Amino acid sequence: MSANSPEDTPTPTPAPTPATTPTLNVVLVKAGRTKISYPAELLHDDGTRLAVRAAWAGDGVRDFGFVRFEPGDVFTEYYWRDRWYSVKEVRDAAGTLKGWYCDIARPATLAGTDLVVEDLDLDLWRSADGTDVRRLDEDEFEESGLAVSDPRAASAAVAALDELESLAREGGFEKLLA
Repeated sequence: MSANSPEDTPTPTPAPTPATTPTLNVVLVKAGRTKISYPAELLHDDGTRLAVRAAWAGDGVRDFGFVRFEPGDVFTEYYWRDRWYSVKEVRDAAGTLKGWYCDIARPATLAGTDLVVEDLDLDLWRSADGTDVRRLDEDEFEESGLAVSDPRAASAAVAALDELESLAREGGFEKLLA
């Protein structure tokens, strides 16, 4: 074969298009039940961390007081197979960053096209400008009884929330998602 033969030239892999981009079904489980399930475009999977993009899957507007999630919002979601949290970057329909909503959860699992995440009640919010970092739902976590039923998971959940809060307050947040 000559140096320029077709057999020697690698075939370029086409860039993903909407028709070829894999779609996963994100399944959020809470207390043994499916809380919500929605389709998401797979952006990246390196074997440890997955990134997906999805439209706001809730019904109508959800106003937390410090942020509103509403139709048209786009979530770029990061899940880890070895960490006890997920991080969701939230942008409005025009692309303006609202902030990051973090769920404390058991490490994600991928079963076929289902990305399954078990929510452990604790959450963290970080505003786009980083001035508002708040822990959420600590009362729900206490009421869940996880500290009694699964002390190891409860300890991992609290440690994960502490880690995320530290990253959010000390500037390591963006590096986590890079």
